[in-house]
Parts: sequence; structure tokens; C-alpha cells
Amino acid sequence: MTVITPELAEAFQPGDHLLVLQETGDLLHVPAAQIALAAAAVDRAHAAFMAMSAVPDQAIERFFDRFAARLDDPSAWHAIAEANRQDVERAQSGGRSTTRLVATDRMRQDMIAGLRAWRDSETLRGRVVERIDHPGWTIAQVAAPLGVVGFVFEGRPNVLADAAGVLRSGNTAVFRIGSDALGTAQAIMRHALVPALDEAGLPPGAISLVESAERSTGWALFADRRLSLAVARGSGRAVAQLGSVARQAGTAVSLHGTGGAWMVADRDADAERFSAAVDASLDRKVCNTLNVCCIHRARVTDLVPVFLAALESAGRARGFGCKLHVVAGDETVLPDGWRTATVRVRRAEGERTEPLTEIQSEDDLGHEWEWEDTPEVSLKIVDDLDHAVTLFNRHSPRFAASLISQDPEAHRRFYDTVNAPFVGDGFTRWVDGQYALNQPELGLSNWQSGRLLARSAILSGSGVFTVRSRVTQDDPRLRR
Repeated sequence: MTVITPELAEAFQPGDHLLVLQETGDLLHVPAAQIALAAAAVDRAHAAFMAMSAVPDQAIERFFDRFAARLDDPSAWHAIAEANRQDVERAQSGGRSTTRLVATDRMRQDMIAGLRAWRDSETLRGRVVERIDHPGWTIAQVAAPLGVVGFVFEGRPNVLADAAGVLRSGNTAVFRIGSDALGTAQAIMRHALVPALDEAGLPPGAISLVESAERSTGWALFADRRLSLAVARGSGRAVAQLGSVARQAGTAVSLHGTGGAWMVADRDADAERFSAAVDASLDRKVCNTLNVCCIHRARVTDLVPVFLAALESAGRARGFGCKLHVVAGDETVLPDGWRTATVRVRRAEGERTEPLTEIQSEDDLGHEWEWEDTPEVSLKIVDDLDHAVTLFNRHSPRFAASLISQDPEAHRRFYDTVNAPFVGDGFTRWVDGQYALNQPELGLSNWQSGRLLARSAILSGSGVFTVRSRVTQDDPRLRR
């Protein structure tokens, strides 16, 4: 039995839904108006999906080409950039982070490049992935579109271009984007995406945006059983709630809630390579940014100064210094100045003065530091490589891990034992679908909830498909 609060009882109206999350006991109030908005968007996407089977691949390619061309058009981008400027101002006035929200020219060029990559890519739709021959009959295993894909993203406007990749395999999509980026998303839909759908002759609703700033709209969307896949990215708790809603509806999920990469400098780490890897992993705050650095105890004397210098270098590049967290007991490896100094830190809610170094517990190594312009990292001194791997597997979000070592055997052991989908030997910021695989990513998934079934932790449009079986019977008298 669950007892609801008086506030919830007062707010509940006819037609509203109450979602009870079995995993956590959370009670999610979904107003009828938000249910209607999400259902209408899924209605459009479902109707479009049924029509996509008659759409030739050339029309889908034309959509990507026209979408890219409109983003490349100065007048269209001016309108989008103005909407983004207003979104950024609203977020800043509310003390919220804007590191992922600003639609820079680099973001624009990445969106255009990604769309053209989809245009030029091969489609899996209709491809025979396996053929099994029997006497008198044959089975073909054929790749086919999956269906309607629901997306809930944080305030990151470029996802509309990235996630449009699901159309390459004949799927359709419904987006719900964070309130901070809603104006930008509406501008992209109005000035680029919807006109591109029309020009390509794709069915209306092939990509729909749920135009609501209410978080409950995302719950309503993920509770719709007509979704074939639910993709969520954002803060840990919000993503966990969305995943629970989708799983209870019986929908497959792709989730990425907590990021933060780990780097291990082993006993024989090259100091120059280590320095470059740290600096390059802290150029901006995203999910694959360096979050925890482990240094072998035998190399404290020379590698700790190298690490601190690289951290300072990353801070200077952004103009706001840096900040360090060190696990209790390891602070003795730091110079006195690092233990007593303060730093001017730029947070989403404004600038403030904080200690340059703060002590944290080992159990908090899984915490992802969210920073604006002040690179922020945890430091842990480890006894050996196995100690570092044990800490990663116990405390991290099991996302990205990098080993700096000159020993091939150490790299083999690290890869075999560290429980992460993304493993490297240098900087951590390579973890990105477009950068690494030349395919815009729909989302990244970590292994916090277990390994993923039969797919990479980088979800791209070409990976959203199902397999149908088609039999050709040559012998008309065949029977079992």
C-alpha cells in the first residue's frame, strides 16, 4: 500500500495518470494534458512509420541532404541561433548549466557533417543478414525497421540532427527535449527539419517534437506502449526514472545517466603521454570528460606534479583555473599550496570562491563533477593496476576507462578486467559516435545496469533495426 500526499491528491484531476515505479516506489503524476500531447505525437509517428515502407531509400537520402542544406543556409541558421541565444539567456538567469546548450558554429558544422554522413551511408533496410538453406526450402533473415523511437534529451539542441539518423533504416521518431533547449528545438524544426521532410516527400510526423516544457510529458511519452525503443540522456535520477517508466511499459531502453571517464597512470607510464592525455580530456565538460585519475603509488613523486600541471593547463585554456578533489589519506602527496589555496570557480549559478582542493571519501569516486569553465577532477593514489581496476568496477558508472602504460601485458589485463564498454590508452574524449565511428550517435550507454544485449554502447541510427524471417518454399509438398 502507498499513501499519497495531500498535495498530490489536490493536484490530481480526471483523466490524469499516476505512475508507480516498482523499482523505486516513486509516484509520478502525469496530467491528462501532457498525456494527450505525447499521445498525439506518437499517433503521428506511428502513422508515418506505417507509410515509410513505401518510401524509397532515395527519398530518405534526400531528406538528410535537404536538412543539412537548410542548416547550412545563413538565414535559417540566423533564426535558429537567435532562438538559442534566448534559451541560453533564460538558462543563465535561472542558474542552470549552459555548457551543452550553446549552439556554436562547431556544433552547426558537426550537425551538417553528420546529416551528410547519413545521406551517404548504406541502409540496412531489406538487407539479408543470414540465409539458411534446407532441402526444398530457404529462410532469409532480413533486417527491417524497428518502429517508433522515443527520445528524451537534456538541453542539447544538436540531438535533433543526430537522432534523425533513425530514419535511415525506415524508423520514425518522437522527441521531447529539455525545457532549456525547447526554443532552439522548435526553431530547428520550423526552419530546417520539417521543410526537409516536406521537400523529400517523407510522411508528416516522421519526426515529431512534443512541444512541452513539462517533465511529465517525458513520462507520458515513455509510458506509451507503441514505442519500440526509448532513448534517454540527461541527469542520473531523471534518466533512471524515465528508464523505469519505459521498462514497466515493456519497451526496450537505451540509457545514459551518469558519465565521467577514469584514467590510470601505471607504474611505467610515460610522463609526456600522461600529461597530454589529461589535458586533452579536460577541454570541456561532457560525459566523456576525465572525472577520476588514478596514479600508481610508485610514481607519485614525478607523476602527481605532471597531473597537476596538466590540470592547471586545462583551466588556463578556459580562463577560470581548476579544482581538485582528493581521496582522504592521499592529500599528503600534494604540495602545500594546493592544500591551502582557493580558486575562483564559475558555476551554473554564478562565480564563487572555493578551496582549490577538497577531501572526498573513496565511496564518492562515482560522483560526476559538473563544471562550467573550471575543470574539476578527483585524484586517487593506487597500489597497483589491479587496485585501480577494483575501484573502477566498484565505484564508477562503468563508462569509459583509459590506461597510460608502456606494458602490452598490462593493457591486455586492463581490457580483460575493467568493466567498461569504452577502453583506451590515451585521452578519454574519443568516446563519441561521430568522432570515433563516423556515425552521429543517438546516445551513449554505460554499463551501470549491466552489459548491453548484442549491440555497442554507442547507439547510432544504423543500429536501430529488427530482423524478420522470410521463407521461400521450393518444394510444394513439404511438410513436417
